[in-house]
Amino acid sequence: AVVSTQSTGGMFYHMCLEHRILLHPQYFGPRLIDIVKKKLFTEVEGSCTGEHGFVVAVTTIDHIGNGVIDQGQGSVNFPVKYKAIVFRPFKGEVVDAIVTEVNKVGIFCAVGPLSCFISRHSIPADMEHNADTEAGECYQNIDEGIVIQKDDEIRLKIIGTRVDANDIFAVGSLMDDFLGLVS
Repeated sequence: AVVSTQSTGGMFYHMCLEHRILLHPQYFGPRLIDIVKKKLFTEVEGSCTGEHGFVVAVTTIDHIGNGVIDQGQGSVNFPVKYKAIVFRPFKGEVVDAIVTEVNKVGIFCAVGPLSCFISRHSIPADMEHNADTEAGECYQNIDEGIVIQKDDEIRLKIIGTRVDANDIFAVGSLMDDFLGLVS
C-alpha cells in the first residue's frame, strides 16, 4: 500500500511502499534483520507492479514489523515498510528510448525497463521502411538523410499504456515536433 508519494520530476516518484518478506526458519538467528533487509532489496528492486510501476531502488527501510508464523510451514512473514524510487510512465510524457527492433509494422524500443511499440501509422509519412540495408531494417527519410535503426536513441511521446499485474507496456508516437532520432 502507498502511504505517500512525492514526484521527483516526470515519471520518477519517491514512494512509501509495503512488502511482505517470507523467511524460512533456517535464517533465524543474530543476523535475522540483515537477512530481511537483504531479501527486501533482492525481491523488490527491478520488480514491477502495475499499481506503482517499476521499483528502481529502495532508498530507506522505515519499519520491519513483528513476524507472523505461517502455521503450515513454520516460515515467518515480516511486514516491511520502505521508501523507493519508482518509474511510472504516463500518457503524454516525452521520453528517450533505445530501438530494439525495426520491422514493417513499426519500431519496438526500450525506455529503461519499459517496452514500447511505435506503429507504422505513428511514424511520420516521410519516413519509409527499408529492409535492404547493411545494418538491417530501418525507417529512413531520404530527403533529410535521417535513418532510424536498431540500437539508435530516439525521442518519443507516450500515447498510451497498458498495465498488467506485473508489467507495464507503452505505445508511442514520433508524430510531433522534436521527436525522432536523437543526434
